[in-house]
Amino acid sequence: MQDAVTFDPTTVDDDTRQQRDEVSEASSPLAALDAKQRREFNKLQKRLRRQVGNAIIDYGMIHEGDRVMVCLSGGKDSYTLLEILRNLQRNAPVNFSLVAVNLDQKQPGFPEHVLPEYLERIGVEYYILERDTYSVVKEKTPEGKTTCALCSRLRRGSLYGFAEEIGATKVALGHHREDILETLFLNMFYGGSLKAMPPKLLSDDGKNIVIRPLAYCREADIAEFARLMEFPIIPCNLCGSQPNLQRQVVKEMLAEWERKNPGRLETMFKAVTNVAPSQLADRELFDFEGLEAKQARMQERRIDALDLSNDG
Repeated sequence: MQDAVTFDPTTVDDDTRQQRDEVSEASSPLAALDAKQRREFNKLQKRLRRQVGNAIIDYGMIHEGDRVMVCLSGGKDSYTLLEILRNLQRNAPVNFSLVAVNLDQKQPGFPEHVLPEYLERIGVEYYILERDTYSVVKEKTPEGKTTCALCSRLRRGSLYGFAEEIGATKVALGHHREDILETLFLNMFYGGSLKAMPPKLLSDDGKNIVIRPLAYCREADIAEFARLMEFPIIPCNLCGSQPNLQRQVVKEMLAEWERKNPGRLETMFKAVTNVAPSQLADRELFDFEGLEAKQARMQERRIDALDLSNDG
């Protein structure tokens, strides 16, 4: 079996590239928008660009010379991530390159032609990595149990390992604000831990730095952007065919909160970025045992205002 199918746009001659750009511009779904729709699209695109740019700056996600591997699943989030990064790349104060990688997990009915055709049309370097994780997931998961955890673990391992092979310095994932909040509540409700998805992290083995440039972006904005761009969406039948998943329950809960109290999700996301360890109860995160010693040190440094006034 072929491990990876690749395309490098630098091998395309200038005439072919110009012809492709002309065809792409004429056939763009945005060409059909009227003036008002175009203004709304521009506002949406600028908002996404600003939020992604702010996340990159706030967390130091991309540096000079980085080779950023964008994990492209065929869903709205990863398409939007790739497009916004391409957009920012043109005017970024640092030089970085992008390479798209899709993991073909050999799910039955997966349209193998969709992503290569799209990526070649827009001129992005890419790899299609073939790994039959689908069979492993189906074999190892008991009947009626969710496949998400094992599927995600196998997918992550394959992609992280491949990033090393192609010399990628950063691995970019398409998780957005709601994904982060859903993970927070999933861990609270079902895992007994207070953790979410960080915008930037070092993998457990120390070999990969993972970034989530869409961390500040609303899912609704991403969905609308993907709709207007008419990305060739590929549904995840392996996971989507399973109803009543824990994540779906949490997603519906958060959506209901937002409907009843607009702005609540934004406030909750701010809480994730504004943690007070001394106001929680993690003994590893905060030194509760040492509070008496800290109190003693503070008392030693305290200046008694009454004694100071008597010195005169």
